[in-house]
Amino acid sequence: MVPGSSRSTKGDARRSTSLALLLAGTALFAPSPLLAQTAAAPTTSYGVSTPAAVPATTPAIADPQTTGAVSGDDLPPAQNEDYLRLNQREPTIDGLRLRTYDPEYDRAPGVRIGTFTLRPSVSESINHEWRKDGDTKTNRGYLETGIRGTLTSDWSRHQLTVTGEGVLQNNISGEGEEEPRANVDAELRLDLWDETIARLRAGYSFEREDADDPNAISNAKTQSAVNTYRLGAAIERDFGLIRGSVGIDFDRQTYGDVELENGANLSVKYRNRNTGILTARVGYELSPALIPFIEASVGKSLYDLREDPLGFERSYQTYAGRGGIELDLGEKLYGELGLGYETYNFEDDRLGELSGLSVDGRLNWSPQRGTDVLFAVSTDLNPSTTPGDAGSIDYNLTNIITHQMRSDLVARLSNSLTLRNYPSDARSSDETTWRTGAGLTYDINRYLALTGDVSYERTTRDQGDTTDITRVGVGLTLRR
Repeated sequence: MVPGSSRSTKGDARRSTSLALLLAGTALFAPSPLLAQTAAAPTTSYGVSTPAAVPATTPAIADPQTTGAVSGDDLPPAQNEDYLRLNQREPTIDGLRLRTYDPEYDRAPGVRIGTFTLRPSVSESINHEWRKDGDTKTNRGYLETGIRGTLTSDWSRHQLTVTGEGVLQNNISGEGEEEPRANVDAELRLDLWDETIARLRAGYSFEREDADDPNAISNAKTQSAVNTYRLGAAIERDFGLIRGSVGIDFDRQTYGDVELENGANLSVKYRNRNTGILTARVGYELSPALIPFIEASVGKSLYDLREDPLGFERSYQTYAGRGGIELDLGEKLYGELGLGYETYNFEDDRLGELSGLSVDGRLNWSPQRGTDVLFAVSTDLNPSTTPGDAGSIDYNLTNIITHQMRSDLVARLSNSLTLRNYPSDARSSDETTWRTGAGLTYDINRYLALTGDVSYERTTRDQGDTTDITRVGVGLTLRR
């Protein structure tokens, strides 16, 4: 996002000229704000995607801990309105140069480390949570400490980008489970030859399994710690109007012990598994703004233990295919939408297969400068640990709106809906989760921001109690 300019625009002709040049120039420009959470790892237009694919360009939504005034890239001078004036300002009498527009004026400068730039931030907030499970009510007050950062290379060729985030929670009153999390991702882009690009990726994430997850242990004091390790490689190439890519991704998930209410530990290592997926994608450029594509993937998931404690062999093979279209109208409107089918075939015949329609897409729209709207939909196949159940198909819809009320004040509004569907013969019941939230971020200066957030979450189940969670919080974010 770019802070609104205080300079007035003189005349409709100049305004039209500026708008035309802006739209033409932004075809290769996309903002790159820090992301607070990753629904899915972004890929390039023809990069290899995971089953829940996302579009190539960076989302237009800023990190909840940062505002549009300090996150993302501003317009370069060649695209700035002041530099497109037909009637330039008169020089000073003594010939001194006027102060020119600095696109980095209100952004924390970062820390220069050799050929890299590090942009770290630290946040501290105090929060309160009210939870209701059926007729049972609990609440807690907690402190949340967050550390975020990006490390980006400044090379003439190739690029290395590392992003990281870590959050710790500490209860100070009431009762409730703390939810720590961490995520680190690195990508090395290699510019090879003849419109050919290679990408190498690695990542790690940590989280505490949600007590509301169908696979969680009921009545546990502390749920399992989930560790995910990621590796990936892809190669992309343009063949004139035809674009193609092929790549492979490898994930390993491990689960820590569950602490029960009686103080005993329950091992769930039978859930540890390794997953590899090979993906290929081909697109045809009808125009620079419209590119239809087809994509196919095949993969295998192997559990560390051949059988779980109840004798089910849960290793599976996965197949997926989808077709869709990419849209790129510059920073005002871009994204993609794909429709396909995905299936998991389990080795145990008693589990059958888990399959269904998959819809994946993401659309970023900026109706006016300072306002960004995100629409996203994704499909996940979630293997189950319930005896006899193969798993569920989860459909996720997300909408996030950020509006820059002033150059130093940004408002946020978010809504999401998750539909978790099980096969008709499953023991588990379908459920629906709706989340909504709002927040404000005020930049005291380029280094310090004040944040406030409120959210509400409701989960309804075909069988079982309804869960309601309300959270409010206020905090400070320090950037460098």
